[in-house]
Amino acid sequence: MRTGLIAQKLGMTRRFSDSDGRHIPVTVLKLDDCQVVAQRTTEKDGYNALQLGIGSVKVKNLTKALRGHFAKAKVEPKKKLAEFRVSDDALVDVGAQLSAAHFLPGQYVDVAGTSIGKGFAGAMKRHGFSGLRATHGVSISHRSHGSTGQCQDPGKVFKGKKMAGQMGNKLITTQNLVIVETDPERGLILVRGAVPGSKGTYVAIRDAAKRARPDDVPYPAAILGEAGASDEAPVEDASKEDVVADAAPQGAPQVAAPEGGDDEKKE
Repeated sequence: MRTGLIAQKLGMTRRFSDSDGRHIPVTVLKLDDCQVVAQRTTEKDGYNALQLGIGSVKVKNLTKALRGHFAKAKVEPKKKLAEFRVSDDALVDVGAQLSAAHFLPGQYVDVAGTSIGKGFAGAMKRHGFSGLRATHGVSISHRSHGSTGQCQDPGKVFKGKKMAGQMGNKLITTQNLVIVETDPERGLILVRGAVPGSKGTYVAIRDAAKRARPDDVPYPAAILGEAGASDEAPVEDASKEDVVADAAPQGAPQVAAPEGGDDEKKE
């Protein structure tokens, strides 16, 4: 079991499939410097987990305890913190920045977030009740929920009865959503379908619990430095001839190794 990611919901857009041109509604999720802030181990805490942080916040708005917590990890203060249970072999070093390549296109994920609050709602809107008759016999109570209890025995309303009350503003997990596309450079993840929460809120993305995880996913995680640093440098150095002299110490081993020129000169 590997860690998940914390992402910010930006909104919804659409994509068109390359095969048949079908319209696919997607939710855009963004990784804003998602880093490992702390580790939880079995020897010290009784369980294995990773604490991740995302976003940025001013130091003056933090408590002294959180200031010391971030200073110990040597990471910038984060706006949102969350823990993900992991296996013994899936721990990641503190300070590592995770990439959007952590999930692969076509993979199933579970997304958890706080649903949009709709305030105090009646039984018809909240639970889908049909309401009372709108013709004869009902007086000014057409949208009421009807009776709630019994007679003298037991003479009470059982707990959990569906009645009017606050609607929304609860932790919701939407299961088996499909990853349509990932953009590690910009830190974007496009998920097919609707994700709980309003725009700007933070959600937790995990591997689907009821679907098999692909075999080629990065394990234990996709770290940003390891994924993109080695691929970008050779392209930039080879395409600019006017800075060959300045880039020679960094690019020389990568360019000369396949030709074998350096080995012949040394012999």
